[in-house]
Amino acid sequence: MRAHVGDRLVLEAIHVGEPRRVGVITELRHPDGTPPYMVRWLDTDRESMVFPGSEAHIEPPHAPHRVH
Repeated sequence: MRAHVGDRLVLEAIHVGEPRRVGVITELRHPDGTPPYMVRWLDTDRESMVFPGSEAHIEPPHAPHRVH
């Protein structure tokens, strides 16, 4: 997984009833764009460092935002 600042990190729910989470990558920790990432979550406006797992994918900032 490789990302750029401004890309969206999408975490799909892995348990029934959990919401998907979407955040904006605000900082890269490695110059090649590999994890971990600093992410500002759109639902809480809080930032956290994320080591994404298999439920995660990256969307470019210009991609249409899907709501589930």
